[in-house]
Amino acid sequence: MCGPRGLKGTVSELYHNNGDGTFTNVSAKSGVSKTSEYYCFTVLTGDFDNDGWPDIYVACDSTPSMLFHNNHDGTFRETAVAAGVAYNDDGREQAGMGADVGDYDGDGWLDIIKTNFSDDTSTLYHNNHDGTFSDVTFSAGLGKNTQFLGWGTLFLDVDNDGWPDLFMANGHVYPEVRRLKSEAGYEQPKVVYRNLGNGRFEDVTARLGAPLTIPKAARGAAFGDIDNDGRIDVAIANVNDRPDLYRLQNDPANHWISLKLTGTASNRSAIGARVHIFAGGAQQWQEVRGGGSYLSQNDLRVHFGLGGAAVVDRVDVRWPNGKEERWERLEADRIHTLREGDGPMADKR
Repeated sequence: MCGPRGLKGTVSELYHNNGDGTFTNVSAKSGVSKTSEYYCFTVLTGDFDNDGWPDIYVACDSTPSMLFHNNHDGTFRETAVAAGVAYNDDGREQAGMGADVGDYDGDGWLDIIKTNFSDDTSTLYHNNHDGTFSDVTFSAGLGKNTQFLGWGTLFLDVDNDGWPDLFMANGHVYPEVRRLKSEAGYEQPKVVYRNLGNGRFEDVTARLGAPLTIPKAARGAAFGDIDNDGRIDVAIANVNDRPDLYRLQNDPANHWISLKLTGTASNRSAIGARVHIFAGGAQQWQEVRGGGSYLSQNDLRVHFGLGGAAVVDRVDVRWPNGKEERWERLEADRIHTLREGDGPMADKR
């Protein structure tokens, strides 16, 4: 295996859902194919500028990553260089593999985490609220690990304290590196960073121990509460090995809430909906998203850790069609179903 440099790259494609079980290729019409030929890996959707329209981020291997800004008319404009997410802080192209979006600092704006090839760090892009991002990898404490080759990565609240943590699945692509002392091995451990709530993360992998520290050649990673106990679990796909399912344990003193959104006028799975909650004097934001991590699909329910808050004072939902609704005084430690059209209209003041 010698790639990707020297191999032929490709452009992105976008298919429009016709609503009748068929799709139309709108790659050229939308503008997403009007780029150079890159080596694209993980695709993320998210409303990165809070204008109500989903944008598209593409993590690329050995070429600049891409950010397609939604023009509100069925077309997109590629803005990654101007937005600061094409390269790392040194201006280097990286070998992007997996990626995820989340609001790790609770400011209401979606940030991006990207895993990369070995001999490099993962990259954390902080949303600057003005259409640009800053590479805060080292200031956030994510610069200490350079030996791993990262794939699936997740923003998830491991301890339900209200601050999204980071989970990363790792594994090399060349089995021959087992013979090299300079590499971390073909099979590699996972990495978990705990969010300290001050813009920084702490590597707690060694403290958590097995099974995280058992080396595997991991690729995809997806989260979901498989047993509905309020604790997020993680499924991992491994190369030439059985998949793993981790049931995470956390502080039982911390509360949580899960919200299953059902669209009626919008798409039934409510993909593209934005959820804003108020609990215990704090606010959190998430979006219902399809795809992400690396070749994976997470639980479509949005899960929030609440810390000591036993009640969610308010939940505001902006549905994919732009309609906004509000629910109040939802009990914690439960899974609630929110159906489009059943909630009072939100006050937009």
